Amino acid sequence: MRVLFMGDVVGRPGLQAVRTLLPRLVSEHGVDLCVANAENSEGGAGISAETATYLLDSGIKLLTSGNHFYSKKAILPWVKEHPDLLLRPANYPKGTPGRGHGLVRLADGRALGVINLEGRVFMRTEDSPFEVVLPLVEELRKETPCILVDMHCEASSEKNAMGVHLDGKVSAVVGTHTHVQTADERILPGGTAFITDVGMCGPLDSVIGMKKESSLARFRGEKAPYEVAEKLVYLQGVVIDIDDTTGRPRSIERVRQRLPGT
Repeated sequence: MRVLFMGDVVGRPGLQAVRTLLPRLVSEHGVDLCVANAENSEGGAGISAETATYLLDSGIKLLTSGNHFYSKKAILPWVKEHPDLLLRPANYPKGTPGRGHGLVRLADGRALGVINLEGRVFMRTEDSPFEVVLPLVEELRKETPCILVDMHCEASSEKNAMGVHLDGKVSAVVGTHTHVQTADERILPGGTAFITDVGMCGPLDSVIGMKKESSLARFRGEKAPYEVAEKLVYLQGVVIDIDDTTGRPRSIERVRQRLPGT
């Protein structure tokens, strides 16, 4: 099974990058299944029913999220109606709308389990992702040996620690949230594919997807609203080749393609 996982989709530019570039990437890399983090797809912070539907119609089978899951409250009724299409971090308190893990089946019966987690360093204090994740891995293993974990967090060290924690237990641990693609993709000693951050689908001529001027103003202490940038738009992610029988990854490869005209 060849899985394409794409980093945080940022606003309309990110949506356009996915819609335009995804078909070619799927063809070039022989991708069987596409997953993307959608938590910034609506205006740079949050998800709407419209952006979720747009991404799913573009060929993505499952969406993950993170700390902006709640930013657009209108997504909650949609999540209740489509619990298998959009995940929220699994270590949110019990009773939180939505699900933190899911299963995607291909037409030929093969399946990929996906777990969405949120870190705690420099972020909100949620339940420990390190404690929450292992029972979910065991649950998904009853259905498939192929399991991918989206570790959505600020600190590189926390993402790396999750890779170590799950090495040999899941097929892949991929980091999201910081919007900067790292160059450390590898297969860990225990046999799990890992990358600290897959990057983003959005404008690189920016500060992590936002217009440079507004971002600088905020760092200077001004109350400037964030605005999504528009130039140098890229689709970034990783392609992971997983053995269907064992769940072991054969390879992990970064992908990075520019949206024409940006």
